[in-house]
Amino acid sequence: MATKTRTQARRTRVMDRFALFSECLLVGVWIAVAALPLFTFPAAFAAGTRHLRRYLDGEHGGLREFADDARAAARGGWLVGVAVWAAGGVLWLDLAAVRAGLPGGPFVGAVGILAMIGFLVAVVRAASCWEPGTLWRPLLAEAGRDTVRDPAGSLLLVCGMAVVLLSGALVLPLAVPVTGAVAAAATAVRARLLPH
Repeated sequence: MATKTRTQARRTRVMDRFALFSECLLVGVWIAVAALPLFTFPAAFAAGTRHLRRYLDGEHGGLREFADDARAAARGGWLVGVAVWAAGGVLWLDLAAVRAGLPGGPFVGAVGILAMIGFLVAVVRAASCWEPGTLWRPLLAEAGRDTVRDPAGSLLLVCGMAVVLLSGALVLPLAVPVTGAVAAAATAVRARLLPH
């Protein structure tokens, strides 16, 4: 009898983990679709991480709630998306200086790449903390501080973004569901910083 109970408990844990994994993949698809206008990525990511938090808390939530969150997050989040694209443009100019062989170009390029990575980590961290009615500016300020104060969490997010890029480089459609894994990582990084 005890063996049967242990087997059922183990099977339940495996099914719960598989359900969470499949929810992450689904959220990745939702984030990708909501981010198609490109500048809405922070809002889509915020809605995705909020959906995962609801799922982990056992609350009801589906596509309708995700869409409502994405619309609410986009009210201020589109400016963050524009800032990401502007930072990408500055990085492109830095890398153009490297390719042109300008003096100091490699140093400027390296600083630009590191700054862009740090900025993206801060945006992902801010999006993972978003709640309806929250302003993006204070979220980004706190996320910037957390990016520096929590290097392990920042490294986890950098590795997650690298997996998305590599997946997209190998098989482009694979990057879509893998984005949900980054949302799960951002949710976990956020949970680590919360007071217990």
